[in-house]
Amino acid sequence: MTLSVHDPDLLRIATYNIHKGVQGIGPARRLEIHNLGLAVEQLDADLVCLQEVRKMHRREAAYFAQWPELPQAEFLAPEGYVAVYRTNAVTRHGEHGNALLSRWPVIGHQHEDISDHRFEQRGLLHVEVDFQGRRVHVVVVHLGLIAGSRIRQIAQLQRFIEREVPSGAPVVVAGDFNDWGQQIQRMLARFGLHEFDAPRAYTFPARLPLAQLDHVYARGLTPVGLQVPRGRIWWRMSDHLPLIAEFRI
Repeated sequence: MTLSVHDPDLLRIATYNIHKGVQGIGPARRLEIHNLGLAVEQLDADLVCLQEVRKMHRREAAYFAQWPELPQAEFLAPEGYVAVYRTNAVTRHGEHGNALLSRWPVIGHQHEDISDHRFEQRGLLHVEVDFQGRRVHVVVVHLGLIAGSRIRQIAQLQRFIEREVPSGAPVVVAGDFNDWGQQIQRMLARFGLHEFDAPRAYTFPARLPLAQLDHVYARGLTPVGLQVPRGRIWWRMSDHLPLIAEFRI
């Protein structure tokens, strides 16, 4: 569905797994973080939920002459946006996690570890923003690759929302769910989180999308539109395509 011309009453949210700003492997890999900066600006979203965001990586910084000095979340934030980042995974050469870029004031933020086993470090980022005088809670997630892990992580997400988000407050959960079916969708619906009711918006793999791994769910907001930007400029930057959703409070 084509989204509306900018309406001040609509909250426009994008989610994007940026693959750590690098595409390809070995000597053929290329740095895409500069192109991603232009792409994020083109999304023109009030909130941009990002996964696989590097805080730092010593080996890649030494390999690429144009590696940004800033952490990737700050580097990607358009002028006037607030960047919030929290680490999910610490590796030999650096660390990466989730981020939120917000056009609106940030009231507060926190992180919770949702790792299910020692081979995958996962986390959720919770950010509270002030959207035109109303508080909206945004949770950025990147779930595990194993089906059983995802089920347990959704259960942990539910407990987190019940504990940290007031029952009447609008809440958005967005990110890379790594779910090739609809099990997660049914689980989220049971505690009031829904997405735009339309044919699935395929986001993975970017070059020839066959599945929708990326989603934007909400409670206390009315979904009104969904869009996936397509074309060569998009599939060159990451293995995922971005997903843009609009909601009315």
